[in-house]
Amino acid sequence: MFSAHVVAHKNQQYADLRRECQEKGQLFQDPEFPCTDASLFYSKPLPGRVEWKRPKELCPDPRLFVEGLSAHDLNQGEVGNCWFVAACSCLAIKPELWQKVIPDWADQEWDPKHPEKYAGIFRFRFWLFGEWTDVVVDDRLPTIGGKLIYCRSKLGNEFWSALLEKAYAKLSGCYESLSGGNTGDAVVDFSGAVAEAIDLEKAALDGKPEERDKLFTGLLKVYERGGVISCSIKASPHEIEARMACGLVKGHAYSVTMVKRVRVGHGLLAYFKNETLPLLRMRNPWGKHEWKGAWSDSSEEWAKIGEMERGNLGLTVEDDGEFWMSLEDFCHYFTDIDVCRVINTSLLSIHKTWYEAVHHGSWTRHAEPLRNRCGGCMNHRQTFLQNPQFLFDVSKEEDEILISLQQRDMKIHRRRGQGENLTIGFALFKVERNRKYRMHDIITQQNVETSTYINARSVFMRIMLPRGRYVIIPSTFQPGELGDFMLRLYADVDADCRELNADIPRVKCWSSIVGYPQMVSQVYVHGAEGLQKQDSTGGADPYVIISCERSSVLSNIQKDTLEPLFDARAIFYRRNPRKPITVEVWNSNAVKDEFMGQVVLSAELSDRSTPQKLQLRKKGGQAADEMPGTIALRVVSARELIAM
Repeated sequence: MFSAHVVAHKNQQYADLRRECQEKGQLFQDPEFPCTDASLFYSKPLPGRVEWKRPKELCPDPRLFVEGLSAHDLNQGEVGNCWFVAACSCLAIKPELWQKVIPDWADQEWDPKHPEKYAGIFRFRFWLFGEWTDVVVDDRLPTIGGKLIYCRSKLGNEFWSALLEKAYAKLSGCYESLSGGNTGDAVVDFSGAVAEAIDLEKAALDGKPEERDKLFTGLLKVYERGGVISCSIKASPHEIEARMACGLVKGHAYSVTMVKRVRVGHGLLAYFKNETLPLLRMRNPWGKHEWKGAWSDSSEEWAKIGEMERGNLGLTVEDDGEFWMSLEDFCHYFTDIDVCRVINTSLLSIHKTWYEAVHHGSWTRHAEPLRNRCGGCMNHRQTFLQNPQFLFDVSKEEDEILISLQQRDMKIHRRRGQGENLTIGFALFKVERNRKYRMHDIITQQNVETSTYINARSVFMRIMLPRGRYVIIPSTFQPGELGDFMLRLYADVDADCRELNADIPRVKCWSSIVGYPQMVSQVYVHGAEGLQKQDSTGGADPYVIISCERSSVLSNIQKDTLEPLFDARAIFYRRNPRKPITVEVWNSNAVKDEFMGQVVLSAELSDRSTPQKLQLRKKGGQAADEMPGTIALRVVSARELIAM
């Protein structure tokens, strides 16, 4: 999943800068993120005189880590970036992630035995828009009254979180740009994960135990496979960070640090009964203000589980903002979940392996409609199909497909008042099995699903799809909006995802000899009725073959039925419109497939485009003879090749 290639932000090479400082006996001063007000804010000055201090000026024995990383290390500072601190809390409990974000961490640590090695420079690594990016910072941190202003550890001599935050602020333009954001976005930047937003308010799971359990099973799977989960409670503008009577805080990001089915009872009896309760452990980045309800620190519910199970849960008296909660209460109080899946694409794995396709694209404007790529959503029928289009195949009988659309982060533009995300989404169409060119008509295609359109950095869809060919059309909500995007698709087998660039077949050097298409025809075969096998017993396993000018398309096989629904599509660019299109029905057999009838279509421009029900007939010289059954289909033809 992760490319070995790493780029340097602002072309600042960590090793070269560090060596240069060591040779000169100087501490690094970052010219790309200077100690000025511009690095702190763009609109809201800080309440006090800011001094930039190195860790050695704040404590006598600074460290990057003190006894490793822990979610308890972090406390939110003065900027409203609980979302970022919550992401850091999730990062801290996953060594496989933070060791990517803080590369060569042991070498970056202070070394009291060799103080001459210290150069005041640190580097962090973020996954930005599909590639790992090294960001270097100096160790000068903003303070007021001798205390750190922003993110800090509860241990006064531990600085990994403050330095990581500084690197992220550098990427975003300044510290104030971190005020307000999404935890899932930060987790994606830490890991390359795929983010899914779940709206619990919309799901309305109160009183729906089966749906709640299904949600929990999904969250547990994400947690056990190294994913990251966070949550929050919606708030009106006047309710931001308002504390509720139950102890929870509205408009505030919480990190989920454990998901577990907890065994109820004591001793061997509890072990053999195996009665469990679904619980979630969370942490408030403030390090205080915890949940007061059932399963809170001092609640009587903890008496229901044994001492060994409590030990397995890592319960401590000094939990520093961390608390447990039942699934039922979680679904009742929280309104939003950000689920970040770290997708496994390694072929050498005992866990499920996904095939990944990644495409970068842009919504761009052009006066020529066929070259315009910013057509807006499906509300704008005249321009929607001008957007970029990506085709993929589902080759299994059914496959789970994950689709993630991400736009480039806009926080860096907040200084210019342009830092808001575009409203983006995508539509998914099932198209002809043999489609090779861009779609130009919506009416003749099947819109399988349309994502939510939202002004978030990413939009996600998880969907089960039957065998067939599909097209994804990512777009902004309004036409004419410009921006860059990254489309990621995951499937159980290689989906051969590629962008559709050509509108129609190209004119080739041999086109003058073999001919160039004069007409385009689309055939949609809905299904058949009244089919009959030769032995006249039981059902059949029918499929159709749609053929034209030496090109054929096969439908899926429909099992054990004489009234199949084929839902099969084919498109043909016809060099000789006088040659007909044939639709044959066959019964799939282990030894030899059985012919069940056909129809021959002239597919002329004058044909009506409404659905037809046609009688099946024999082949060859007996083509006039009827066979049992009818077939329902639709044929649309056009002289203009970009009509479909």
